[in-house]
Amino acid sequence: MRVVITGAAGFIGSRLTELLVADAERLGYDDVVLLDALTYSGRLENLEVVMRDSRVTFVRGSITDQLVVDEVLSGAHAVLHLAAESHVDRSITGARLFYETNVLGTQQLLESARTLGVERFVHVSTDEVYGSIAHGAWREDHLLEPNSPYSSSKAGSDLAALAYHRTFGLNVMVTRCSNNYGPRQFPEKLIPLFVTNLFDGIKVPLYGDGLNVRDWLFVDDHCRGILAVLAGGRAGEIYNIGGGTELTNTALTHELLELCGADESMIEPVEDRLGHDRRYCVNWDKIRDELGYAPEVDFEEGLARTVKWYRENEAWWRPLKVPTT
Repeated sequence: MRVVITGAAGFIGSRLTELLVADAERLGYDDVVLLDALTYSGRLENLEVVMRDSRVTFVRGSITDQLVVDEVLSGAHAVLHLAAESHVDRSITGARLFYETNVLGTQQLLESARTLGVERFVHVSTDEVYGSIAHGAWREDHLLEPNSPYSSSKAGSDLAALAYHRTFGLNVMVTRCSNNYGPRQFPEKLIPLFVTNLFDGIKVPLYGDGLNVRDWLFVDDHCRGILAVLAGGRAGEIYNIGGGTELTNTALTHELLELCGADESMIEPVEDRLGHDRRYCVNWDKIRDELGYAPEVDFEEGLARTVKWYRENEAWWRPLKVPTT
């Protein structure tokens, strides 16, 4: 059977591809097609190892291009849809691209999947669609209250996916994850930005009072959750995928300082991000109870592995760093 992974050259997509190929026999997929537009954060280097497998094919193209999407999805049994514009700061300075890619691109994939008879479609989303929560944790049926152009574009794509299930009967499942971290994450995100800054003796920019809270999820655990939904998720359902480690940005920064051998003098408070959500936290009882998911990587272990990877792979991240003047 054929499975198509969109956004496959990115941070999460490339790791998902590796784990799927490693488990392809059990999952029943002997034809893995990778689709990526190779924008700034999609890198063929991320797929270097997996592309040696004869079962894997790479196609460069946009999810907004009907001809490309129709060709790639023809004969496919399943789609794992990860392609998206995903950086909140970029969405604040240039929102249009986020709506074009995340909403219209998703709609094109859904339409092609519907007309071509794709049997399973997993739409990968984010906890940011819920907005901000002061206490407790969001369940999957919580009201969507996104606060940034990025999160609102993802909320729109979620609703499109669910609408294609309800209107057309497309077998769609939606996943919403907490903050991912791990090797090969583009160094605009907090953890790789801070780590690579510290390696270079550059201060780390901490937004506002540093008390914004996030739940952290190692990328391998997120990918295991996605594959569990692919294998056993129910049509029309939403599954939260959480990591179980809540930290303020200040606490996380201190963890990174210690791992990188730096002290508090390397923290530079900066003006807070516009519309900065205070706290995210998802309840992931549903995926645990239905599909047996639970995160396997301890946060301290995962963070140490991540820092070690960036320390040992400077050639990967060095060309991606924005020069500091």
